[in-house]
Amino acid sequence: MNILEIKNLNLSFRLENGLYKTLYDINLSLKEGEIHALVGESGCGKTMTAMSIIKLLPKNAVITDGEIIYKDKNLLTLKENEMRKLRGSDIALIPQDPMTSLNPLYTIGNQLLEVIKKNKSLSPDEAKKKAAEVLSMVKIPSPKEKLSSYPHELSGGMKQRVIIAMALAANAKILIADEPTTALDVTIQAQIMKILCDIKKEFGTSIILISHDLGLVGEYADEISVMYSGRIVEQAPVEEFFRNTLHPYSRALLSALPANTKGEVLKTIDGQPPDIRDCIAGCRFSLRCKKFDENICVIVPQLRDFGNNHYAACHNI
Repeated sequence: MNILEIKNLNLSFRLENGLYKTLYDINLSLKEGEIHALVGESGCGKTMTAMSIIKLLPKNAVITDGEIIYKDKNLLTLKENEMRKLRGSDIALIPQDPMTSLNPLYTIGNQLLEVIKKNKSLSPDEAKKKAAEVLSMVKIPSPKEKLSSYPHELSGGMKQRVIIAMALAANAKILIADEPTTALDVTIQAQIMKILCDIKKEFGTSIILISHDLGLVGEYADEISVMYSGRIVEQAPVEEFFRNTLHPYSRALLSALPANTKGEVLKTIDGQPPDIRDCIAGCRFSLRCKKFDENICVIVPQLRDFGNNHYAACHNI
């Protein structure tokens, strides 16, 4: 069952000389208790898609069309005070940079208690007990003692755990994890992802995982949407995607993984993603695609069903 649906989402940026499209007809369903990964190069639209859900977009971003349905409500039509009630309580963000996401002037306990008091009717002692409980859930040692710590006293991995604990304290139904393992070493990355998976299993939490790391996605996600220059170009269950990768861009991303080079020189994708100002007829990957055909690639490819809930947008498949 779907807990969230994005339907035909279109977003543009208002620049000095006009409105430039950034997201094109994004359609995505997040199932209850599953991890849906958004994958692609920097600037492909992953974060803008996710931030549209909680309406925390840059001032010059304009949603021109679409719906985002949660609990039978279109979030895009809600007023700011209504959205404020949902943010953190129903839908929580685990931001990309844990180093700057906590207030350095307040203790971890104070910041957790602020979340708990906002969403629960607990006495001060009960709230403090709850704060220690959620720190324990994210495997922070000596949780009661850590409540009196300031952010600068914690490592990057510990800060990320505290942010996840805040989402747990609010009983969020959906977590948006924006590159949650960035700037963390490999061991800590695995620990953070295990915590997210444990939360998913224990509480049935649904997670949107934003990542450029296909290896990580292959290990932890249930569904995947590959984005390129503002479009979803391939979408499938993760096992099906890795078993039968269809889109040329997806294949290029996979071939660039160190695990797939087998001692050969690391492969790269020629060229650069287009700027949002670039006017490109048809497929926006065409300038970098080895399958480019001038007769058909000038037409925008639509997502087609290739069976097994596997969709791809390419004329040459």
